[in-house]
Amino acid sequence: MLVIIRGAGDLASGIALRLWHSGIQVVMTDLAAPLAIRRSVAFCEAIRSGEVTVEDLTARFAPTAEDACALLAQGFLPVLADPAGACLARLQPDCVVDAILAKRNLGTKITDAPIVIGIGPGFCAGKDCHAVIESMRGHTLGRAIYRGAALPNTNVPGLIGGFAGERVLRAPAAGVFSAVRKIGDTVKEGDVTGYVAGKPMCCTIGGTLRGLIADGTPVQEGLKCGDVDPRGDADYCRLVSDKALAIGGGVLEALLHLSGKLEEK
Repeated sequence: MLVIIRGAGDLASGIALRLWHSGIQVVMTDLAAPLAIRRSVAFCEAIRSGEVTVEDLTARFAPTAEDACALLAQGFLPVLADPAGACLARLQPDCVVDAILAKRNLGTKITDAPIVIGIGPGFCAGKDCHAVIESMRGHTLGRAIYRGAALPNTNVPGLIGGFAGERVLRAPAAGVFSAVRKIGDTVKEGDVTGYVAGKPMCCTIGGTLRGLIADGTPVQEGLKCGDVDPRGDADYCRLVSDKALAIGGGVLEALLHLSGKLEEK
C-alpha cells in the first residue's frame, strides 16, 4: 500500500511515522521552501538539507516521482517539493492524506485516490474526502469522522504546561527572518530569538525553544515563526508530539477501515 501525505511538517511527520511503522509505504510532499516550525521532527527538512532523520526513520529529498520510487525501494521515506501534488498522476497512490493544516482545503479532491483523508478544519467527509481526522486538542483529538467536518478552527493554540497563545512566537514584521537562537535553547521571557526587518521576535514566556522557522525564510507579519515549550525539557524537541501521534493513529484507523470497505465491494 502506498500513501502520499500532502504536507511534511511536524504533525504530518507523526502521521508518516505511524503509517511507516505499520508497514505502509509513504511519500511526502511540501513547499520548495518549507515553513515548518518544529523542524527537528519534520520530514520537510529533507527538502532543505537533502536528508533528515526523525526518531528512527530517515527521509531523503526526491527531485522526481521516479526518484521517490527508487528511494522507497532503498528503505528511505521520499520527500518531494511538490505542493500542487503533480506526483499523484505518476505514483497512483492507494491513499492521499492532506496534512497541510491550512485550516482550509487547498485543492484536495475525493477523486485523488481510492481513499482520501483530510486532517482538521476545511474538509468535509463524504464531500471532498472519505474521512476527516480531528486535530483539535481535547477529548475528540485523533478521532476519525466519516460524515461531516472537524471542529472549526479557534485560532487559539492548545494548552501546554498551562500556556496557550503565549507559547507562540510570531513575525513582528514582513521580511526575511534572521535567527539568533536555535531549537533546543533554553529561553526566558523577553529573550530575542530572531529579527525581521530589524524588529526583534521576543519570547513572552520562558522554557525550551521547541520550534523556530529556518533562518533566511521570507515571512509575513504575524506568521507563526516559533514555539516555546514551558515544560523546559529539551528531549521533547527531538520527539514527535503526543498530538501528532494521536492524529497519526486516527489516520491509520481510517485507512484500515476504508480499505476494508473497498475490499467488500
